[in-house]
Amino acid sequence: MISAPRGTRDILPAESWKWAYIVKTASETMKDFGFSEIHLPIFEHTELFSRGVGETTDIVEKEMYTFNDRGGRSITLRPEATAGVMRCALENNLCVQGASAKLWNWGPMFRHERPQKGRYRQFYQIDAEYLGVPGAMADVEVISLSLELFRRLGLKNLEAVINSVGCEKCRPLYRKKLVEYFSAHKDELCETCLDRLGRNPLRILDCKKESCSHVADGAPDIYDSLCDECREHFAEVRAGLERLGFSYRLSKRLVRGLDYYTKTAYEILSGDLGAQNAVAGGGRYDNLSSAIGGGKVPGVGFACGVDRVMIVMEEQGCSFGVAPEITAYAVALDDASRPAVQVLTYDLRKAGIPAECDASGRSFKAQMKSAGVCRFACIIGSEELSAGTVSVKDMKAGTQENIPVSSAAEYIKARL
Repeated sequence: MISAPRGTRDILPAESWKWAYIVKTASETMKDFGFSEIHLPIFEHTELFSRGVGETTDIVEKEMYTFNDRGGRSITLRPEATAGVMRCALENNLCVQGASAKLWNWGPMFRHERPQKGRYRQFYQIDAEYLGVPGAMADVEVISLSLELFRRLGLKNLEAVINSVGCEKCRPLYRKKLVEYFSAHKDELCETCLDRLGRNPLRILDCKKESCSHVADGAPDIYDSLCDECREHFAEVRAGLERLGFSYRLSKRLVRGLDYYTKTAYEILSGDLGAQNAVAGGGRYDNLSSAIGGGKVPGVGFACGVDRVMIVMEEQGCSFGVAPEITAYAVALDDASRPAVQVLTYDLRKAGIPAECDASGRSFKAQMKSAGVCRFACIIGSEELSAGTVSVKDMKAGTQENIPVSSAAEYIKARL
């Protein structure tokens, strides 16, 4: 038998309704913050990610699912959403003449990495991007949006971690300091970080290996290297978060894994996920638009993994609302009543009442067994058929009444 590819999984009915709850909550939160939903292609031209995300990132170097289509064009299954959102905004002129755009989307992303708890090769993200506004208030809007989403979902034990990664003016100075520092500790770095030393030393700060992590703890921080613009921007972000009552922790080692970040970088961490403990992350990316061939469009955004959010919610006992269930089960006493039962079932559904009936010719006893998990059993036999009635049994109250079949929906709704 053919099984699902490694790193993918089926989202089954027992779980899918929880996903729907998370996405519905996200949709409502985005709406309250003025974000509009968009839908993006699952695959893009590879160049979008190699130029936008960065050729020296792990994503581009090791994790992308890339192939040539029949026209010989290099195509990549999207590993993240931000580059696609920016491409969409540029291509559709959503930020012309200084206009701003608040956009959100959700769906599958693809990365070839080692599967582990909450991390799959096909995974699902909720993504929000605020485009066209360079000021720190936009950063605060995005961070507060993610925190409000998690508050509405009931998550606890979360920590906001923020940093500034500078800009093209001040980052070269910091990069030089890092190269000097890590060059003196080459013998303690892993092979990957030795390769990063000459190409992207900031990524060494993000290495999770114990030896590299220990060295990175002693690395110079970026705050002394920030230009006046970045220093002021970061101070305004911190002041904005404090103004809204959010606590946070500074981390000089937070750089995120994508090259397009400038100035603000942040993550939301959970104490219930172990080493891979980020449930959301994002930041500012003022140079992404020009990197993919567009004009200057500043942006800031975040993404959160639905898989990870659901794991934390389950471990913390958060509510997913009410599980979907069939309210009424229409039962046929005999074969002659089955057409009327099907009509009744459809009428109940049209009235917004989740309803079901047997389609396989099972016995009355088997049908009643299925009806036993529902609130109402709606029984039609020869007597009801000739009288135009239905016998509605309230399984919770233990009552049973014969009513006109045309009144069944109204009768049930009045008792819910």
